[in-house]
Amino acid sequence: MQSRVTAVLKTLIAVMIVLLLASQILVIPEVARITAIRNPDVAQLEIPGIIAAILFLALVQVTLLCVWRLLSLVRAERIFSNDAFRYVDIILWALAAAGALIAVSYVVIIASRAVSLSLTLLAILGIVVSAALALLVVVLRGLLRKALELEQDMSEVV
Repeated sequence: MQSRVTAVLKTLIAVMIVLLLASQILVIPEVARITAIRNPDVAQLEIPGIIAAILFLALVQVTLLCVWRLLSLVRAERIFSNDAFRYVDIILWALAAAGALIAVSYVVIIASRAVSLSLTLLAILGIVVSAALALLVVVLRGLLRKALELEQDMSEVV
């Protein structure tokens, strides 16, 4: 059962990575171009917006790749090893970077006087979600550490 679940999850992760890549290449530049044409007052944000959106999706892809590696460790029954912490730490850094990217992007939007209530709410939501997810990963990292300690203790007993 577990091997089927991890196989399905890996397939879904692969699909998400491909879709995110397609979005980075095709969708984001086109949406930015159309937005710049329709709103000439924010046209100067086209290139910075493309860069920020592509970077944000790249951080999501990094996180997905780390989850892929963690699933591989689960399948190999090596999740309770020090290798897992490397991927969990990368996920934490990606979440922190995503929150920082959202904050910096919002400051750029404010500086260009293109701010609106909806952008403010989205920025706050993005920062809160990235912080909440980072804290959740910290808790899960602590559980992983405890499980690793327990497994080591059990191996010494047996």
